[in-house]
Amino acid sequence: MTIAAPFLAPEEPTAAEAIAAIREELDIFDDWMDRYGHIIEMGRKLPPLPAEWMDDAHRIPGCQSKVWMEATIQDGRMYLAGASDAAIVAGLVALLLRVYSGRTPAEIIATDPVFLKEMGLLEALSTNRGNGIASMARAVRERAAHSL
Repeated sequence: MTIAAPFLAPEEPTAAEAIAAIREELDIFDDWMDRYGHIIEMGRKLPPLPAEWMDDAHRIPGCQSKVWMEATIQDGRMYLAGASDAAIVAGLVALLLRVYSGRTPAEIIATDPVFLKEMGLLEALSTNRGNGIASMARAVRERAAHSL
């Protein structure tokens, strides 16, 4: 089964392994500026989102920057696509998609976004950005719950 861009196929077999891999990648860097650079680079690698999806129907509420996401279910797995108008937020979108895209709805629901806090991402971001990434994770998990 092949999933077409802009939807992302998972890099790791499970969400837990994706979280562990991201944690290892971020731990390489000594300071948050370098970590931000890595996260921004993740966002730059996202496939472009179709312009027709950059509308209010696809917009995630609660984000300071504009964030758009789309999901599709294929063979019992939910695949995600996303974009943002801000570089750091696009990186955060990429991080969430790496964890959640290509997983079963049950795995998505079972994967609490507490990993964002455990990695220090919520504390390192402004309050608005922290609330925004929490809104993105909530939207993904709600979409998964509705697909069951």
